[in-house]
Amino acid sequence: MALTPSTMLPLGTKAPPFSLPDTSGKIVSFADFATDSRSKGLLVMFICNHCPYVKHIRTELAKLTRQYLAKDISIVGIMSNDVVNYPDDRPELMKKEKEEAGYAFPYLFDESQAVAKAYQAACTPDFFLFNRKHELVYRGQLDDSRPGNGKPVTGVDLRRALDAVLAGDPVPVEQKPAIGCNIKWRRGSEPEYFVTR
Repeated sequence: MALTPSTMLPLGTKAPPFSLPDTSGKIVSFADFATDSRSKGLLVMFICNHCPYVKHIRTELAKLTRQYLAKDISIVGIMSNDVVNYPDDRPELMKKEKEEAGYAFPYLFDESQAVAKAYQAACTPDFFLFNRKHELVYRGQLDDSRPGNGKPVTGVDLRRALDAVLAGDPVPVEQKPAIGCNIKWRRGSEPEYFVTR
């Protein structure tokens, strides 16, 4: 597996729009969250089924997202891998993974990989947190835990950023990149920001 860090999209970037099918086939779009007056922020996560880095945080991810959904943070997971060469990530198995993991957020399929490219996503997992104005305030890791390093999965980094957004406080700008498996781009369609790193 290729160990890949997130690109660390510039803070303040406006959330790129998206409109993608979830595991039931329903189209979920950025506009659904942008027009929700209850939403206090938007967390966009690039995840997948098979990546050992996502599997490592799976339980905490389900727990954390349930907790912050209840606090009116809008949350969406997006799977952008090439399912032809990585069939473990195909949509029917995304549906199974959502159910087995206990994910309460919409899990969307970015078949064209255009949304991943718009967010400059590079790895799974990769986290992007936007405030009420849909400005990027956090991008990076869940916490310091990685498969095999012995550190507990707590979600402390992302939780700190989420709590700041809820409180209306600034999120510290010193942020550590996420580390994980590279997004599985279709051959010949790797984005420039990924190829030139």
